[in-house]
Amino acid sequence: MLRVGLTGGLGSGKSTAAKLFAAHGAHILQSDAIGRELMELGQPIYDGMVAHFGPDVVLADGTLDRAALARIAFAEGRVEELNAIAHPLVIARQMELTEKIMQQEPHAVVMVESALIFETRYGADGSRWRSRFDRIILVTAPEEVKIARFVARCSTGRMISEEERAELEAEARRRLAQQISDEQKSALSDYVLTNGGALTELEWQVDQLWPILEAAA
Repeated sequence: MLRVGLTGGLGSGKSTAAKLFAAHGAHILQSDAIGRELMELGQPIYDGMVAHFGPDVVLADGTLDRAALARIAFAEGRVEELNAIAHPLVIARQMELTEKIMQQEPHAVVMVESALIFETRYGADGSRWRSRFDRIILVTAPEEVKIARFVARCSTGRMISEEERAELEAEARRRLAQQISDEQKSALSDYVLTNGGALTELEWQVDQLWPILEAAA
């Protein structure tokens, strides 16, 4: 089996790359989806967030207030507090799911899609990223393209004012500032996919890389 970390900053298009790899047969584990699952009522991240931040992060229906948590993380500069609660639990779940796939398909390519593979300091057993992955793939894009994609994603299906656009752009820059630069990540990665242009360009890169990953598995 080949354990692959698929990463990239906000708006880089790593989710698009993940879908392309999935079409080839890769098993994709999305960190965000796992995190959302563990944030549900009664799940361990939920319990940890409420214990640490108090009832103000709980909505009237008992679910976590994601907007409040985002505000705490990025506007109040407390992102490491959230990460210390969420990351060990998400990583442990990733490793559990990877093990299950390996038992069923010994030569699988399993990709963990995560924006913070390099940034997190919270391995399930204290380990860092290199011990969890055999290969790292980085998806890159120019910063202005990343910001434009973030704004488009947040405003899908509706018109936004110039003021709201400026606020979303500022939010994107705050989030990007929490992440290691593409230049630093490139030096740590085994493969780099550039995604600043047409989708067909990314598709071609994925098509070229897939046989290499499959052979390594």
